[in-house]
Amino acid sequence: MPEPAYVKIAGEFARNIHTGRWPAKMRLPSYSQIVQDYGVSDIVARKAIELLLSQGLVRSERRRGIYVSDRPNLTRISPERQRQTPEETFRTESDQDISVDRTTEEVSATEEQAGPFGISVGDKITLVVTRVTEGRKPVSISDTYQPLGVTGVSDATHLEETLADRLPTTTHAEWLGTEPGDLVKTVHQRFFAQDGRLIMMSDVSYPRDRYDKFLFRMVLGESSSDANE
Repeated sequence: MPEPAYVKIAGEFARNIHTGRWPAKMRLPSYSQIVQDYGVSDIVARKAIELLLSQGLVRSERRRGIYVSDRPNLTRISPERQRQTPEETFRTESDQDISVDRTTEEVSATEEQAGPFGISVGDKITLVVTRVTEGRKPVSISDTYQPLGVTGVSDATHLEETLADRLPTTTHAEWLGTEPGDLVKTVHQRFFAQDGRLIMMSDVSYPRDRYDKFLFRMVLGESSSDANE
């Protein structure tokens, strides 16, 4: 799925803020300037700014404009983020070198995985482990499980996410370099098809101080044409 124009614009602006190119209290381009510079509609320009406002990166001053926040926070947005690859997501957040390493293998389903997928313990499933570094610093690791023959989430219609601070698994702790007993930010994701089948399950871990907050945003009643403006 192509990245919506408003997400792309917001990502570019967010990068400018996080890297200090746009300092605190700087005034952002006006809506009309964004429309002119990016060749988009006024609706797209406003959606881009709304996304930045929801992340706490900018603030609005009545009759004066939009300004970079005094203390912009790094916020994880979902499900906008689900439309992006890890490479796109982390490059939106930082201008440092981003490295993404994936390994794929067939593993035997444990009881924890077999039940949700409706298969037997020991049946083969696909495991994809994704490790992300930012400027050579580990910032994310995920274990993603899918039934054999299922690839991606193009057939998914529903997403469930459970957020928690918890002790990481051994492999996640080793990758993130946490001390024994340290908690990490975790996201447990489950993607369902229209008929209710679970088609992907993922466990993601981040350093506990990676994000100031997590924001779940769901667009209701938006047409596909609006999403791709």
